[in-house]
Amino acid sequence: MKAVVIGAAGHIGTYLVPMLMDAGFKTVAITRTMSQPYEDCPQWHRVERVLLDREKDPDFIGKLKAMDPDIIVDLVNFDISRTREIVEGFRGSRLSHYLYCSSCWSHGMATTLPLDPDDIAKEPIDSYGKDKFASETYLKDEYRRSGFPSTIIMPGQISGPGWTIINPWGNTSLRVFQDIADGREIALPNFGQEILHHVHGFDVAQMFLRAITHRNASLGESFDAQSSTHITLYGYARHMYEFFGKEPKIKFLPWKEWCEYEGNAEECEHTYYHIVRSGAFSIEKARRLLEYSPKYTCTETIDLAVKSYIERGLVKV
Repeated sequence: MKAVVIGAAGHIGTYLVPMLMDAGFKTVAITRTMSQPYEDCPQWHRVERVLLDREKDPDFIGKLKAMDPDIIVDLVNFDISRTREIVEGFRGSRLSHYLYCSSCWSHGMATTLPLDPDDIAKEPIDSYGKDKFASETYLKDEYRRSGFPSTIIMPGQISGPGWTIINPWGNTSLRVFQDIADGREIALPNFGQEILHHVHGFDVAQMFLRAITHRNASLGESFDAQSSTHITLYGYARHMYEFFGKEPKIKFLPWKEWCEYEGNAEECEHTYYHIVRSGAFSIEKARRLLEYSPKYTCTETIDLAVKSYIERGLVKV
């Protein structure tokens, strides 16, 4: 069978392309540029690579159809109009499975926990989450109405070595890691009880593969792609002090004062959108239907990423 991966060299595709090839799929890796995956492996030197930009090429769907895929894994779709193009373009074709990468951000703020991957009344709080949820709703409607063969995967905060992860402040500043490594005191917003959801790119890729290999169980369904554990801002900060062999020095500040302490309006906004939707996600459905079993805990994923920071000289020890 032929699998086409759109956005193949990113956080998820880095691991998914080799998995698909190892599973025996004829795999096509679509990227906008000849970018390299985050982790190299022999499969990446054998895969068929195609340069194609859906935002700039008016014949993107035509070229995609010419590849005659059995499976499409769509990792970089941020616009409901692009989802409609896929469905309309492949309606009635021999496409057997379309896997759409949504986001935990489509959930919005939590009311009860854990959050339900099948919630049809989610209330995303920003345009990114709203658009993802719009595509989710559209695909589920199309599956019920016409049987269009889709599956929705909603990753948490994809993390791992080689890229920037969400820190104990809920943003991407490296300052907090350096302060902790130096043994300095840090401040957390509120009481540090908001929850972050680091999941290794390998495990998100694993869930996509399992949705493909468990096609009958995954069609028309939504799954939260998470690790088996989450972490609070406070727990994250304490873990980092332990990681660097330092005594924890943590204080708490009200939101407005914390933003002044953080000092970067853009990063403060970044924090807001991460912690305002604080919640917990269940992987029970994925365990039951897809036999999903994450390889990494959230703290193991964080540790791998921070070790990469140190190796690249981004955090000094």
